Amino acid sequence: MQYVIVGIGGQGILFSSRVLGHIAMSRGETVIGSEVHGMAQRGGSVISYFKVGDYTSPLVKTKEADTLLAFDQNEGFRNLHFLKDNGKAVINIHDKKALENANLKKYLEERSIGICPIEGYEILKKHMGGKFLFLNVLILGAMCGTGAGDVTIDEVRRAVRDLAPPKYVNANLKVVDLGYEATR
Repeated sequence: MQYVIVGIGGQGILFSSRVLGHIAMSRGETVIGSEVHGMAQRGGSVISYFKVGDYTSPLVKTKEADTLLAFDQNEGFRNLHFLKDNGKAVINIHDKKALENANLKKYLEERSIGICPIEGYEILKKHMGGKFLFLNVLILGAMCGTGAGDVTIDEVRRAVRDLAPPKYVNANLKVVDLGYEATR
């Protein structure tokens, strides 16, 4: 299973990779990954490549990712080329009109790529008082709700419980469930 996780600096991309790694290692699977930070400290692009299985290189090649998790709409669209045909993407959407783009629709249809848009910022405004630092676990929950990826919601909950700072465990678990319910 090959994942590409994208967004901008400060969105919790590396924590999401740690959650997926924790799950795979608890299963006894081989894990390999790499992060490309770019200008992460200034809100720039961040890409995390993450592989579970018998791989020798951490980088995911174009058209080889099974799952794309995008914490930022623009970064999600910019990195769709990593998905294999029939791949799945969970994308935090801030402007639904972008999904109406004819060229985007044609590209997705030609490659049979499934996109699950989730209005992460709106969900977090409504249920978490606008605490956007929980976007990462919202996307992980949404991934489970859509069936993208190769992890269950219970595995994500356990990993988040194990890895989140103690004072944020309950809030993180609440948001994982919000993402899951929003995409089921």
